[in-house]
Amino acid sequence: MSASQRRRRAGRPAGPPAENQAVEKNPAAGKPTEPERVETKPAENAGAATNEAGAPGDGNGGHKNANKNASKSGSRNTNRNKNAPKKKAGKSAVAEATGIGVTGDIIDRLGRPPALPKSGLRVVALGGIGEIGRNMTVFEYEGKLLIVDCGVLFPEDQQPGVDLILPDFGYIEDRMEDVEAVVLTHGHEDHIGAVPFLLKLRADIPVVGSRFTLALVAAKCREHRLRPTLVQVVEGDRLSYGGFDCEFFAVNHSIPDAVAVAIRTGAGTVLHTGDIKLDQLPLDNRLTDLAGFSRLGDEGVDLFLVDSTNAEVPGFVTPERDIGGVLDTVIGKARQRVIVASFASHVHRIQQIVDVAHRHGRRVTFVGRSMVRNMEIAQDLGYLSVPEGVVVDMDTAATLPDHRLVLISTGSQGEPLSALSRMARGEHRQINVRANDLVVLASSLIPGNENSVFAVVNGLAKRGATVVTQASAKVHVSGHASAGELLYLYNAVRPSNAMPVHGEWRHLRANAALAEATGVPSDRIVLAEDGVVVDLVDGRAQITGRVPVGHVYVDGLSVGDVGESTLSDRLVLGEGGFIAITVAVDTATGRAVSEPTVSGRGFSDDPSALSEAAVVVDKVLTELANEGVTETHRIAQGIRRAVGRWVAGKYRRRPMIVPNVIAVGEDD
Repeated sequence: MSASQRRRRAGRPAGPPAENQAVEKNPAAGKPTEPERVETKPAENAGAATNEAGAPGDGNGGHKNANKNASKSGSRNTNRNKNAPKKKAGKSAVAEATGIGVTGDIIDRLGRPPALPKSGLRVVALGGIGEIGRNMTVFEYEGKLLIVDCGVLFPEDQQPGVDLILPDFGYIEDRMEDVEAVVLTHGHEDHIGAVPFLLKLRADIPVVGSRFTLALVAAKCREHRLRPTLVQVVEGDRLSYGGFDCEFFAVNHSIPDAVAVAIRTGAGTVLHTGDIKLDQLPLDNRLTDLAGFSRLGDEGVDLFLVDSTNAEVPGFVTPERDIGGVLDTVIGKARQRVIVASFASHVHRIQQIVDVAHRHGRRVTFVGRSMVRNMEIAQDLGYLSVPEGVVVDMDTAATLPDHRLVLISTGSQGEPLSALSRMARGEHRQINVRANDLVVLASSLIPGNENSVFAVVNGLAKRGATVVTQASAKVHVSGHASAGELLYLYNAVRPSNAMPVHGEWRHLRANAALAEATGVPSDRIVLAEDGVVVDLVDGRAQITGRVPVGHVYVDGLSVGDVGESTLSDRLVLGEGGFIAITVAVDTATGRAVSEPTVSGRGFSDDPSALSEAAVVVDKVLTELANEGVTETHRIAQGIRRAVGRWVAGKYRRRPMIVPNVIAVGEDD
């Protein structure tokens, strides 16, 4: 069903555009305007950001150091897909990549896309589809690019040593001059965390977002010593960047000032929800603009990009304000100190904690660098209301009796360097968890963080604390729409084509089923993942190919220098340790001229564990010499294989084996 058919089915004229609410200038409502630029100044001694609550959707500080060479992050040393497409997409693969029957195997067979038709709009996600985190979507029209969101992903256990994971900018790094703007839907780390790294490719890209979002971006950019061009918008504003006419709509999420963006082009209209839910009783009285969505649906939405995170969850999300009563009960019963861990950007949750603490005569202290920074911003901008004298610093908190104190901390996802994790390990410099302390984890358990969170809970319990989680009390509600709310969205927007985003494959498929249930034809539902190219041409959205994208790892000061092979080596070292073997051989005969030295690190505490390995090395050296092998490389390979077989047979382990063969000749 086309957009025009859906408009006729709706039977309603397009409503008037929302009243413009621009903060500084008030251009005529509903008309494209030139963006107003708000400059930020770099801090003289901007510190480096640390990740104290490394979970997507957190809104905490990003990487601890800025890399001067980040401009190369999208090209050399990036971990691109090994099976990246090299040829243009074959007709059979493209034909199969249609509708809800698309599978990963079909996508893997896709080649590079053909040239975008002149009248078409191209959509490519560089992150955020097929995963939860590092959201970044690139729209191309008439040779120009518009980026929606630019976030990071935090590492899992299988990525040791990695601080952040960025989108792969390789697809656009040679076209940075074509980028018209970066539009940010809200201020969570998985939507803004990579902005400083993108701005190191081109510093003057307009960064468009709401007031709170831009305040968080500005703070992050100061830490990277950047001066971004910030363009502040509110719901109802409408701005044009090249051929992209952007209109902003209020949406409800677990952070203030979230927006959805409608992008009008000559190829059609796209609506991107960002992260969204339909809380009917929001604490800030800022409802998701369903009426605006419906008005846009009357005009015709050709492609609807929809948050998929909770598509598997039936029903509706509990209102955020319902958490207040539970927190009041939990904290009101506490007789000792209370520590509440929350996402550092969840202002509404923290507002309720502050209110409960004040009601029970307790003082509040913010703990964790990102928590302190974000709450200062929220207070300065009026998003967080704190009664006089309720918030105290850490030194003052140390003088208060335990029953008069609530600590609000980062670390709800078990991040190793977060304040709560350090408390659980007994390593926090100022806070020692004691028996009868009450610790409340007022957050969800994000997939992939289970082991880290359980380790923190166990550490706190070992120290005598009582730990309350979502499993034992309703101390958290999601910031993402459940299935019932998504049905409302589809019925309000009535899109011609739908494309689930922001989720893993199971979430995407569940969202696609909802789209089909509301009347979107199955062959008009696009199931894609990062790097898949979707073209909107003549009102129809179709997969046309795939471009190479991968993970770009930030490790210390380096960006993109760590790839999968390095991570694999780190995992081997972490799981099995390593064995080093040194031997000198005669260059003429290949025979050993010294006894081999075998040592291990992280392999065994038993000093005799590797004593037999020297015998294995001697044996293989003799065999190779008898075969006339004299090249040190071949000798090292033989030693590695022989010792590897011996270790596997004797210990059933797979350590890293590093042979060092020294060639000794007559001149030596």
